[in-house]
Amino acid sequence: MRLALFDRNQRLRTKALFALIRLVSRQPVLDAVRLAMYRPEFYGGGQLTHAAMRGPSTWSVGDRELMAAFVSKVNQSPFCVAAHSATSRLWFDDNAKVAATLSDVTTAPIDEKLRATLTLLGKLTLEHCVTPEDIQAVLARGVSADQIEDALAVCLAFNIMDRLADAFDFSVANPAAIDSGARYLLKRGYR
Repeated sequence: MRLALFDRNQRLRTKALFALIRLVSRQPVLDAVRLAMYRPEFYGGGQLTHAAMRGPSTWSVGDRELMAAFVSKVNQSPFCVAAHSATSRLWFDDNAKVAATLSDVTTAPIDEKLRATLTLLGKLTLEHCVTPEDIQAVLARGVSADQIEDALAVCLAFNIMDRLADAFDFSVANPAAIDSGARYLLKRGYR
């Protein structure tokens, strides 16, 4: 059942912003934006997500967006898979790479560091824990401790976001709206 809390009860200023977004983008306002604006003092995920996705890191924006899409795929969160695979595709300008990674990380055309990291994030998402041996295996592939920490921040943010998207039954918008949202994320981030 879709929770409609953030579909109504928005402040007048927020309703005006949504009207402006629809006018400029010619697309509907995505549910993730509606949630972020519903009770920003409660949700507060924007700062956490922005830091994980756009903060300093040796992972590219495209890599982190692919991590978000991958975690969302493991969580079976259709909205987040669509939104973040689109953002990653736009960053890399490579539909096949993103699709192949989400289809089978073991054979995807990505480097071994990213493959090992995605495998770790997938295990953490499914099993809710990793072992020191799991971390050592990723380090052995040349991933730095800082890169693991950055990837874990992405995993945290999207394990939270995926659950919110599912709880609020985010609808997967049409491809043009998803791409519009992806372009916004690449330009402005998660604030």
